[in-house]
Amino acid sequence: MANSDHTTRRTFLGLAGGAAVLGAVPVVIVRPAEATPAMLSAAIRNVVGEADVRTGKVKLDIPPLVENGNTVPMTVSVTSPMTANEYVKSIHVFNEKNPQPNIGNFYLGPRAGRAQVSTRIRLADSQKVTAIARLSDDTFWSATADVVVTLAACTEEAI
Repeated sequence: MANSDHTTRRTFLGLAGGAAVLGAVPVVIVRPAEATPAMLSAAIRNVVGEADVRTGKVKLDIPPLVENGNTVPMTVSVTSPMTANEYVKSIHVFNEKNPQPNIGNFYLGPRAGRAQVSTRIRLADSQKVTAIARLSDDTFWSATADVVVTLAACTEEAI
């Protein structure tokens, strides 16, 4: 009888130790270190489909030169009266070198007052940033800006 209790305890401790070791091993997901032009094109096509994207109506305000890519201020504004019949449905921001090419999606409506979003983004390296706005008539308008990053984005551990 004592032997079966001892075996059960040993089995339990072995399983608990194995689970602890498995829990300590990180799960690694392999993905490209930076986006490729094909990934950027695919991300844009996911948003606009087959529609034409025209230049104009969108203003992308982002510094052309930043020392640190960890927090880059950015404002996207769209020329629109923001009325019930004519307004901006959404603003989408993309970049060409970060692992995820779609930085953000912002959804607006006629009650938004003005078509403008401001945020801070992280840029891994010098790259092109593109903002695309979808208007209520389902047309797409865009603006692009080149940003030079003198010090690439890094983690807090590296600082």
